[in-house]
Amino acid sequence: MTTTTHVIQFSGGIGSWAAARRVADQHGTKNLVLLFADILTEDPDTYRFNVDAANDLDVSITRVCDGRTPQQLLRKKRWLGSSRIAPCSHLLKQKVCRDWLQKNTNPATTILYVGIDWSEIHRFPAIQRNWAPWQVEAPLTKPPYMDKHAMIQAARDRGLMEPRLYGMGFPHNNCQGACVRAGQAQWTQLLRVFPDLFASWEEFETEMRAELKSDISILRQQVDGETRPLTLAKLRTRVETASKTQPEIDFEDWGGCGCMVETE
Repeated sequence: MTTTTHVIQFSGGIGSWAAARRVADQHGTKNLVLLFADILTEDPDTYRFNVDAANDLDVSITRVCDGRTPQQLLRKKRWLGSSRIAPCSHLLKQKVCRDWLQKNTNPATTILYVGIDWSEIHRFPAIQRNWAPWQVEAPLTKPPYMDKHAMIQAARDRGLMEPRLYGMGFPHNNCQGACVRAGQAQWTQLLRVFPDLFASWEEFETEMRAELKSDISILRQQVDGETRPLTLAKLRTRVETASKTQPEIDFEDWGGCGCMVETE
């Protein structure tokens, strides 16, 4: 009888835990792998949650790591990173996971699971194509449907406290909120909650702009129907001076996170 290996793309977020919980409940944990790509700059509470989640599932975390932080990688690549292209996603998360899969699994007897839910089902065909030849499944896109609030409550029901970033107003638990794929709203929240971390990224962006001699930025803005750069320094100034009735910040622009499940 052929044994199937079940590999969870375990990001440290509530979605990947909920997906892992469903797989464990259906298939058991004997051949379950929690594959975590460590970028070395996750929020400290992410590592706490990973330990608790692993204990809940009775499965050890399988950690892979490139050895560089996002800023170190982007500086080496001479690329700032943005919602359009994020080398840190590709090299620090996707590549190290694919390398591990190639060395340790047989695509014919392995199923790869991602933590997207029913609201993100439109992303699934691309995910399946990009992770071929491995079969990919997304347990949370199937009934019973859950949103993040339900997933958090399910974790609490099992004695797990969710990662703290959710309670701090972040939609994802990755990169301590400092994700180059994120939008104006998330970077504004980062400035409010982790001003020192925001400052380090503002300084990094300023240095990269000078080094590359280019008007580039992590964020974008719409000006008279045109997309233009919006530096973190300018965003910070807007946060500090914006009118409460007419802010110059797009608080609907949260950006997107696809680090663990999509390829460049």
